[in-house]
Amino acid sequence: MKVLFFGISKDIVGKSEMEISDLTKKTTVNDLKNYLKDEFPEFSNLTSFAVAVNSEYAKDDVSLERNDEIAVIPPVSGG
Repeated sequence: MKVLFFGISKDIVGKSEMEISDLTKKTTVNDLKNYLKDEFPEFSNLTSFAVAVNSEYAKDDVSLERNDEIAVIPPVSGG
């Protein structure tokens, strides 16, 4: 699946997108988050980050498909 990274998540991974094929058919958003924390431990330093699946924010229990476009969106601050 194609995963896009924005903001600090892009800095953590070192690129704006990557293909992930290590995940199984029954992978959920939560599984993806745990995978990212395992592969890139700096993700654990984020208080939270959102995941969008095919341009819609997704809850942790949403199943991911091989052809999904995933976006990792870190917390945003501003004033």
